[in-house]
Amino acid sequence: MSRWEPNGRGRLAQAALELYVERGYEQTTVAEIAKRAGLTERTFFRHFADKREVLFGGAGELQDFLVGHLTDAPASATPIDAIAAALEPLGAHFHERREYARLRQSVVAANAELRERELIKFASLASALAEALRERGAGEPAASLAAEAGVAVFRIAFESWINGSGERDLSQIIRESLAELKALVAGA
Repeated sequence: MSRWEPNGRGRLAQAALELYVERGYEQTTVAEIAKRAGLTERTFFRHFADKREVLFGGAGELQDFLVGHLTDAPASATPIDAIAAALEPLGAHFHERREYARLRQSVVAANAELRERELIKFASLASALAEALRERGAGEPAASLAAEAGVAVFRIAFESWINGSGERDLSQIIRESLAELKALVAGA
């Protein structure tokens, strides 16, 4: 592959994931990723700060997606219903990425450093969602509780979706998980 072919970032991400699955995250070098993608190490570092960020480069996009949908929720929505409105469209967002997400999650689950980074990503996401709720007028602790609960629902639904048979889509699992959370809280 010529190093001038388009979509260098995507090729690097795909090459990295393939190598992480084949060899393991720790055993894979940036040089190997670049070589498999048909690019140079220098090009790798133009796209990613380090080999870990290949797996987390979409965190900002996900945060923007969720905050945008939360902001667009009806003004009358409660904090948890605004979170639900933000989470619901994720099914369409991830629909074509199920296999990539499944492989990515297997790499993350196999490495303590990556699991820690994933937790940091989720904490940042909850913080951004709480801030968006506060901007909508939600007080504390409602904004933080709804945001943290929303992230927990997303994590559990996402894990169920990538480990499932593929019969149910992510949006459906999110709705079911939110309903289960509401039922638990109502029964408390």
